[in-house]
Amino acid sequence: MAEEAKDTKKIILSGIQPTGVFTLGNYLGAVKSWKNLQEEYLCYYFIADLHSLTIHIDPAKRRAQTREAFALLLACGIDPEKSLVFVQSHNKCHAEMGWIMDCCSQFGELSRMTQFKDKSAKHPDNINAGLFTYPALMAGDILLYQADYVPVGADQTQHLEFTRDVATRFNHTYGEVFKLPEGYFPKAGARVMSLQDPTSKMSKSDTNPKATISILDDEKTILKKFKSAVTDSEAEVCYREGKDGINNLMTIYAAITHKTMEDITREFAGKGYGDFKTAVGEAVAEELRPIRERFAALMEDRAYLDEEMKKGAERAAKIASKTLTKVKKRVGLLLEK
Repeated sequence: MAEEAKDTKKIILSGIQPTGVFTLGNYLGAVKSWKNLQEEYLCYYFIADLHSLTIHIDPAKRRAQTREAFALLLACGIDPEKSLVFVQSHNKCHAEMGWIMDCCSQFGELSRMTQFKDKSAKHPDNINAGLFTYPALMAGDILLYQADYVPVGADQTQHLEFTRDVATRFNHTYGEVFKLPEGYFPKAGARVMSLQDPTSKMSKSDTNPKATISILDDEKTILKKFKSAVTDSEAEVCYREGKDGINNLMTIYAAITHKTMEDITREFAGKGYGDFKTAVGEAVAEELRPIRERFAALMEDRAYLDEEMKKGAERAAKIASKTLTKVKKRVGLLLEK
């Protein structure tokens, strides 16, 4: 990556947890736009495996999912020659910075985080300290790289505001070190809902296999899931209040075909929901086919993946260590000679 690019391009940073294969929602809501962003910005993308420790996963499964998530980013078009792609735990700066950010975070503001409340309700048997201090580690992730922008959805806005608050507090207490990151709201991002409960967001953790499209699902599976998608008792393909199922399918179709809701309504005027579901399923299957094929090829080439992970970790550590060294100096830690 040319040095001069670093002087002219703004930095975007984003991470995704290795807690299962990306859904169509992850892809259309975030990952698809990441591919396009790397042409305009200096992009840093990481697999947030340290964050995944807040929930219990079999260790072997976590390792496998981390490798798969890394391969999926590349399969989705993230180019390691254009973007920095790495595994979070491969750069020790994250854990160190996370602890320092813990000590700059107030108990009260952490306790007000809605995601902590939501996850505590979902996992009452595992309300661990990491779940509580998760936003501080996330703040460290962002601030280590002096990111200008962080792509955020509605459920992450509070975490970004927390990061800005912690950075402001640190800068005020110890002197200016951190850039205050701003939210990046991609225009093309689509909020994809469950195919079985269109009032809920599509989620990797959904226990109903019919509700979620995996980006590695084959064409037959994709078509079958869309055919069973929940709609309504009407027969009109149009976007309006009260038609959650159809609105969701139209959102997906629009995100892939780049057609407007008006275009879609005209295209399916006089046609039934069956025709519309088939069209959406075929469009999704065609969109995901090259990703599935590329992923399969990458998973066969373990040496290539290991080499790219190593290179990414080395580059990430080089960038992050500069910020971490400044931070350690400012807070009064005695640096190694």
